[in-house]
Amino acid sequence: MHIEVAQRLQHTEEYYFSKKLREIDEMNKRGAQVINLGIGSPDLPPHPDVLRVLNEEASKNNVHGYQSYRGAPVLREAMADWYARYYRVRLNPQTEILPLIGSKEGIVHICMTYLQEGDEVLIPNPGYPAYTSAVRISGATAVSYELNAENNWQPDFEALEKRDLSMVKMMWINYPHMPTGAPATMDLFERIVAFGKKHHILICHDNPYSFILNDKPLSLMAVPDAKEVAIELNSLSKSSNMAGWRIGMLIADENRINEILRFKSNMDSGMFLPLQLAAATALRLDSSWYSELNALYAKRREKVFHIMDILECDYDRSQVGLFVWAKVPNGYNDGYALSDDILHQAHVFITPGGIFGSVGEQYIRISLCAKEDVLDQAIERIKEQKAKKKD
Repeated sequence: MHIEVAQRLQHTEEYYFSKKLREIDEMNKRGAQVINLGIGSPDLPPHPDVLRVLNEEASKNNVHGYQSYRGAPVLREAMADWYARYYRVRLNPQTEILPLIGSKEGIVHICMTYLQEGDEVLIPNPGYPAYTSAVRISGATAVSYELNAENNWQPDFEALEKRDLSMVKMMWINYPHMPTGAPATMDLFERIVAFGKKHHILICHDNPYSFILNDKPLSLMAVPDAKEVAIELNSLSKSSNMAGWRIGMLIADENRINEILRFKSNMDSGMFLPLQLAAATALRLDSSWYSELNALYAKRREKVFHIMDILECDYDRSQVGLFVWAKVPNGYNDGYALSDDILHQAHVFITPGGIFGSVGEQYIRISLCAKEDVLDQAIERIKEQKAKKKD
């Protein structure tokens, strides 16, 4: 018996990585031993103190019940302190912070709270595919705005001003930018806030990469009066090596927190309390945690730059974040062709840039979430493949 899926999913495909991982799994079953350099899932553990708190708290008998939809006060207070220390943003932990089961759920919560059929949403191209998926599921229309290397992967405000913005209700931004690694600047954030105010557009900033290989973490909320027009998502997935823990946060004006909570409270419950207490510990770590993590990522990035050199790709050494973004050489039609070639010939998986939008079709992306010896293996495999092609 065939039961047709709802119309909201008719144009929402299975996530690219979900499909590709099945292909890689089949290759591995045949003995390929594929090196996966595609996904930004940190391979390192959280700080030992974080693990200790989780273990101690989970062993208690009184922590296993339902938790508040608003999150534990100790976690919200730690999030507010983290924003004050690193971003110089003052937040009321009681009213302006909403803990999330990963910031990805926040993308859906925001879209489902504010969007409906007839609304339009500006989506970066290239950009994180989850923005488009969440917009489509809400019934609204995703309208891409193109970013390019010549403009440092920042929005072209002159081009945006020439558009019909009358139906645009929301705009998604993400700096440091994924996948290109373009850093955030206060000038950019000020222009985005001004644009949102001028056109009555809700600005949604996704900010999970600001601590990775970046010595100047910035928040959109540092712009004066940003909360009038903006929401910011943040996460412990990348900066604290806690991707599988699913701990994020939503920063907004009290009224917006309450509006989004109307949707969230019908979709899930509060996080396991020991997870929240351990997350609070992670947020209270001093800056040496980030310095040590970035020293390791810097070494890995040099090896990824070497891979890009072997592949004859062009890239910007000043990019930040958990990935390296590079333009493919003329010998390939697009990033998909290069990715498939390396996967099937060298058994190394590299992400094609086209999954992030049409502007990314001539690019590839490599994750830094692989140990140096694994990157060395990838280098040798790709070198061997290149040598065989020349022969």
